[in-house]
Amino acid sequence: MDASPPPGPARPLPARQAASPVALPTPLERIDLNGGPLPAYRAEIASGALATDPAQAAAAERLQSLWAALRAYEPRTGNGSGRGLLARLRRRLADESAPGGPNGLYLVGEVGRGKSMLMDLFFASAQVARKRRIHFHAFMQESHGRIFAMRQEMARLGRQLDDPIPPLADVVAAEAALLCFDEFQVNDIADALILGRLFQALFDRGVVVVATSNTPPDALFAGQPGRDAFLPFIEVLKANLDVLDLGHGRDFRRARVLAGGVWFAPADARARAALDRAFADLAGSVAPQPMTLAVMGRALAVPLAAAEVARFDFRTLCATAMGPGDYLALATHFQALVLDAIPLLSPDSHDEARRFITLIDALYDHRVKLIASAAAQPDALYPHGEGSVAFRRAASRLEEMRSHEYLALPHLS
Repeated sequence: MDASPPPGPARPLPARQAASPVALPTPLERIDLNGGPLPAYRAEIASGALATDPAQAAAAERLQSLWAALRAYEPRTGNGSGRGLLARLRRRLADESAPGGPNGLYLVGEVGRGKSMLMDLFFASAQVARKRRIHFHAFMQESHGRIFAMRQEMARLGRQLDDPIPPLADVVAAEAALLCFDEFQVNDIADALILGRLFQALFDRGVVVVATSNTPPDALFAGQPGRDAFLPFIEVLKANLDVLDLGHGRDFRRARVLAGGVWFAPADARARAALDRAFADLAGSVAPQPMTLAVMGRALAVPLAAAEVARFDFRTLCATAMGPGDYLALATHFQALVLDAIPLLSPDSHDEARRFITLIDALYDHRVKLIASAAAQPDALYPHGEGSVAFRRAASRLEEMRSHEYLALPHLS
């Protein structure tokens, strides 16, 4: 992450500080989900809302099996806490007397393959009392924040927290027996260092995980310093999640794109005037002014804001040391973002490209409306360089964010 652990008061975080609410896209809200994801998926095929796709159908069948296995699911071993002889004996008896929870699922494939749509169907239909769906960036940001808050609280009590992973896993497992992660990706060494032990602890507590990703498990954190220490996590992941590859195919997000007036290229005087008009229209009668957001004890300066719309230029948002927490704060606070002068990015601009991907993920997940000027269309902004393959997901999402369907979605604050 770009942002280091923030200074701030010693207080525990709320239980779900970084969670994002989940809403199915408008066309899916009308679906009968009582029978699970597979009948719902087939109904969409029959109605013509979705095109036939063998890989998607196979994923829907696998999700249906997991849906059936998870009906009224509760982990058999509780939170797995306790180090004494009696606690160990109870866990051994539980392990010997009851089968383990079902394996989760890791859906991998290129952008636009319908991974998130399928997981939405599964999550909305899952008959699990405690379940949670969250973007993976948000989950890791929350986890680091919780560790920081626990250490601060223990310091306030004059004690030391030797190992934060077990209590963190206890809290996460208490919130959800089913965890669904969208856009599973590991780019940060701080994340990589805790993932193996955290996920092993969650699986030990009976948590079932479903995830979508553009990256196969064996390619996670590839080429990064310290990857050797990360390899055990990959084995833990593959032991507890079945991997299903949706492969290549039609980009279903791009297929819905309609012409819109929210992307202006090139970023010239005409584009700036268009953004000025859009910002004024969105602000209405409210006078724009600078404001500050609090992000885990830090101050995030917003150059110009009015009536739940903010305005930034690209350099301020993506060429400075901002991290996922900053972008999530913007996405949850503002319904619309006006962004000036997105440039063409060279291979030397991989840090800016990475931050831009994270920004777009946060805006997209919270249905923020983006009005932007850019040097080119999304596909041409970063064709080569570190992370350019991942950038294609951001480009695809930018295309969808111009569609009438996306613009009609409510903001998820």
